[in-house]
Amino acid sequence: MEGGNSPNLQLQQLPLATAAVSVQPHTDSFSYKENLIGALLAIFGHLVISIALNLQKYSHIRLAGSKDLRAYFKTKTWWCGLFLLMLGELGVFSSYAFAPLSLIVPLSAVSVIASAIIGIIFIKEKWKPKDFLRRYVLSFVGCGLAIVGTYLLITFGPNSHEKMTGENITRHLVSWPFLLYMLVEIIVFCLLLYFYKEKNVNYIVVILLLVALLGSMTAVTVKAVAGMIVVSIQGNLQLDYPIFYIMLVCMIATAIFQATFLAQASQLYDSSQIASIGYILSTTVAITAGATFYLDFTGEDVLHICMFALGCLIAFLGVFLITRNRKKSVPFEPYISMDAMPGMQNMHDKGIAVQPDLKASFSYGALENNDTMPEIYTPATLPIVQEQHGSKGVSAPPYRVLEHSKKE
Repeated sequence: MEGGNSPNLQLQQLPLATAAVSVQPHTDSFSYKENLIGALLAIFGHLVISIALNLQKYSHIRLAGSKDLRAYFKTKTWWCGLFLLMLGELGVFSSYAFAPLSLIVPLSAVSVIASAIIGIIFIKEKWKPKDFLRRYVLSFVGCGLAIVGTYLLITFGPNSHEKMTGENITRHLVSWPFLLYMLVEIIVFCLLLYFYKEKNVNYIVVILLLVALLGSMTAVTVKAVAGMIVVSIQGNLQLDYPIFYIMLVCMIATAIFQATFLAQASQLYDSSQIASIGYILSTTVAITAGATFYLDFTGEDVLHICMFALGCLIAFLGVFLITRNRKKSVPFEPYISMDAMPGMQNMHDKGIAVQPDLKASFSYGALENNDTMPEIYTPATLPIVQEQHGSKGVSAPPYRVLEHSKKE
């Protein structure tokens, strides 16, 4: 009986074992395929965005250097750049529906790489080979490091996938890791905003950290909106869930405030500093948000996590080297130092030049009416020495006599 029943038992257990073995590799290969599709869409999108921005910049420069009086939006080059910009943004938006958030966000380094290469190719000056290599060696090294970091990010990126349905997003939204993360982020954001607005703490790290905190919420909501749209296209309608419109409104609001803080930072600091520091802070905060909301690194082994972190660090270093090599713009000073003019007598103590205050006016104060101006903006005067002339009956002149000693 035992010998006759054993083949039946083996035949009954064989389909179960075969099914268990065949499903798991198919799921892994499909998820890696989705990672690759999402990464390629993100790389394509960032590359096209970089080309589009340079096209629009080229359109402005060409109009400024010519006698053409047309507005920039009436040129074909600018409209071509706008079309490519929308195409690139669509590619980046679609990439969030296929790959994890923690994989897509660091790939924005492709924009920095492409901008550096385009800037070197379209440079107008002719350099000798030695001068060219010495000037752009940091850019070449930075591009190489950023490419290596991008490869490590794609190879060892997180491999967690789930359908972006309304139920899944709502479940993630009320999970305790994300609620704790949101509490910490709101407290940090309010503190930074208080010091920035009330205490006038205008450090670049403060402003870009505000941008990064808003950007992390933008990335979370973009993945939710893009994922629900893709699931709806596949036949499972998700647009009737209220969570879709909540995420859509949050995505638009955070993107607008993020652009506002970026505009304020661009008025205070150089674009190269904003690009490097902003990339590092935004990527770090967005990866943290993806790990807490979508649980991107759940089930990943230590080796993959360490290699992914190494790829991020290498990409950070590459972007920093690329942006560090850019020439910093020198602000225009709308005045001339009086002591720098040939033949002009030095009229101030200890060689300190008297310059106009840009917040008040460009006048040096000789003919300025100071009755309505604050004390801090009133022009500096030289020591006053009043001389007694004549008798007591002679009235003093209606003006003050200023004297100063001449240094031989």
